[in-house]
Amino acid sequence: MSRQGWFGRLKSGLARSAGALGDGVTSLFTKRRLDGAALEELEELLIRADLGVQTAARITANIASTRHDKDVTPEEIRRALAEQIAHILEPVARPLELDPANRPHVVLVVGVNGTGKTTTIGKLAKHHADAGRTVVLCAGDTFWAAAIEQLQIWGQRVGATVVAGRQGADAAGLAFDALTRAKGADLLLIDTAGRLQNKADLMAELTKIVRVLRKQDPSAPHDVVLVLDATTGQNTLNQVEVFRDTCAVTGLIMTKLDGTARGGVLVAVADRFGLPVHAVGVGEGADDLKPFQAADFARALCGVEP
Repeated sequence: MSRQGWFGRLKSGLARSAGALGDGVTSLFTKRRLDGAALEELEELLIRADLGVQTAARITANIASTRHDKDVTPEEIRRALAEQIAHILEPVARPLELDPANRPHVVLVVGVNGTGKTTTIGKLAKHHADAGRTVVLCAGDTFWAAAIEQLQIWGQRVGATVVAGRQGADAAGLAFDALTRAKGADLLLIDTAGRLQNKADLMAELTKIVRVLRKQDPSAPHDVVLVLDATTGQNTLNQVEVFRDTCAVTGLIMTKLDGTARGGVLVAVADRFGLPVHAVGVGEGADDLKPFQAADFARALCGVEP
């Protein structure tokens, strides 16, 4: 997919978020000066768009620094917002890159059940298989039979080896077996359970998986990727905190941006935690997960053409 084609897909996927933000800007700034009242309303609009209180306040202040008490157009404000958001996102826009020195490069994929974690693993597997890399998948979410079956389907689809056990099997033991079988492969993607009802249980299971992997490879896992669901809005901030504290998250992927008006939460997450954002998902298709591009995302979110 060309860059312009992907921008169109991103724009379409973020239409609900852009509509909420862009329509609000239009209604606020048609024939209006950027005075104190207008700035206050802009800040409230950004908070409602899930950018978070601190981020919204800083963006508003930055826009006011050059335009305060001047006549502004909605388009000017949307472009200014896109610039400010891109400035926040650019430092965290980093693709998930494999280190050829690691064979396999081990990626532990974590997240709350329902975020699209297993589907994301399948899409990542397809991306790397299409690039000619050998991929092994580990169905480590043994709590849900559906997750095991889903990963097996993806494995068949992309030609990846799948290491799976029965429902309720020991996830750490499965991860150990998967790493054994993946020797010499380019990539090992490990699915995990995401039950947050009991944080202690979740922490114990993920910690055990990491401990067992390191018996074979002291440097594993080489990445711990947290999958977030944009539709959960500000609750994603709590999820980042829990998983970061549990298993030293190294990067993020955000899914389901096409199903929500809360896409701005990615800005809040990036601003607060500074963790790399590897990719975003804007649909169910295998090609609807793409490496994260800060400027494209910012423009699509604000309804601004490139």
